[in-house]
Amino acid sequence: MSARATFRPVVVGAALSDGTPASTPRDVPYTGGEENSSAAALRTQFGEAVVRSSVVWGETTVEVRRERLLEVVQWLHDDATQRYDFCADITAVEFRDMERPIEVVWHLRSLPYRRFLRLKVLLEKGSAMEVPSVWGIYKTADWLERECFDMFGIQFTGHPDLRRLLMWEGYREGYPLRKDFPLRGRFSRSEQLRQSLAANPEARYSMEELSIADAFDDLPIEMRARLRAGEQVGE
Repeated sequence: MSARATFRPVVVGAALSDGTPASTPRDVPYTGGEENSSAAALRTQFGEAVVRSSVVWGETTVEVRRERLLEVVQWLHDDATQRYDFCADITAVEFRDMERPIEVVWHLRSLPYRRFLRLKVLLEKGSAMEVPSVWGIYKTADWLERECFDMFGIQFTGHPDLRRLLMWEGYREGYPLRKDFPLRGRFSRSEQLRQSLAANPEARYSMEELSIADAFDDLPIEMRARLRAGEQVGE
């Protein structure tokens, strides 16, 4: 019988040598607060790949170049002086000013060092709406990236199962959180109703459900092709 690996829980703040207890910051300035030390470490490690950094309400944001993102995230995760072991969120921001780039945002936490860092990549309008997937580093990125794709249309290259998460697989009206998305949807109310009534409620995502519902032929063509190819989902 093989020995089981010993489970070692992550203790928040365990890597802090001075043993400083956790405390809630008080009287935090809007800007100009103390910068997370990881920002300076990134500038030293990656040079011009770091575009800029800022501190707002005590939280440090670092903008990095898209082509270096995966390298930056991997280093933050692996380096013993950083240990960002938790990806808390992945999202995007589009502004009312249509000339401004779309921002793709990663919220990372280093539990051992009790640090929070926000990473950003800017995507200019008209350029490819894609960034590297960090699923290979953080498995929590699976559904976070799917949600961001579903709502904003951001393609995460390298994701093992990039498909809609909140909207149904056959949804064709676009990406609901983009600023050019009409409030009433792209189709008329009657067309939306027609599509809803025509949908097969037994059409599912997993092969287990499909074998029960026998609804394979009701799925979108591209999804049927993925399932026939034996694609491994990321869940």
